[in-house]
Amino acid sequence: MGRNRFMTDSDILIDMFHSEIITTTNNSKIKLIEKNSYEITINNTPSDAIAIKTDSFPAPDKYFQNTKGECKRADFIIISETKKIILYIELKGNKEENNHIIKQLKGALCVVAYCKEIGRQFWDKQDFLDEYKNSFIGITELSINKKTSTAKRNGLHDSPQDFLKISSPHHLMFGMLAALRS
Repeated sequence: MGRNRFMTDSDILIDMFHSEIITTTNNSKIKLIEKNSYEITINNTPSDAIAIKTDSFPAPDKYFQNTKGECKRADFIIISETKKIILYIELKGNKEENNHIIKQLKGALCVVAYCKEIGRQFWDKQDFLDEYKNSFIGITELSINKKTSTAKRNGLHDSPQDFLKISSPHHLMFGMLAALRS
């Protein structure tokens, strides 16, 4: 257990998850593929960024009643240790009500909270994923190819309720999604 304290957060994430639910940066890009055959590419991605397919986690509907949407999860999270940011991303093929996307983003936030505790307890790294900023993104109208991308900003999009909504995404940049300030 002592060596785990010297592992980076990125090392622990790669050690923690099965390879089929994570994607790493390749040539400064991460490709996110949704089971409904939607695919987006995020450019200028930090070399240490890891995408985790959070909707691969089984829904906890055997334990929770799901009266508030607590069994939902967003499609992906992307974590960059060098940028100290976690992106929560929900992909929708068409327009979707904000309330539905908010519930999915909240569910992904809960998945990350669980992973943080797993890293602390089982990898013995008490500061695992500490001091990371959160960025919440809803990407809609993925099936529309020829429309210009639009983004509706509500401040820093640092909570599920104030997520960045992007329609018809083309040429997505990591820094825009992360609301990074230079």
